Amino acid sequence: MGMFNVREPHRFEHKYIYVDERKERLAKIEERAKRELGMLPQEGFNPENIRGKFVEGTTHLKRRKENGGPRISFPVAIVLIVLLVIFLLWILNGNSVF
Repeated sequence: MGMFNVREPHRFEHKYIYVDERKERLAKIEERAKRELGMLPQEGFNPENIRGKFVEGTTHLKRRKENGGPRISFPVAIVLIVLLVIFLLWILNGNSVF
């Protein structure tokens, strides 16, 4: 039923060409260790730290996120198609099919 799967456009994602991810990860680990030892002040509130934590905690929402969200079921699609055909015939003929 690829007919009802509405595709969303790809979001813009800028990837840097010359980035050392290992170096950035090590810098974050080092900064976190310094904060835990008290060498740096505590970090303030950052909404990025809590984003997605609720979804990670539930298996239902994890599966839904992996699948790309809710989909229309087959029986609902059949009912909608039948209703649309009846409506189309009603508009074209001026009277109901029944």
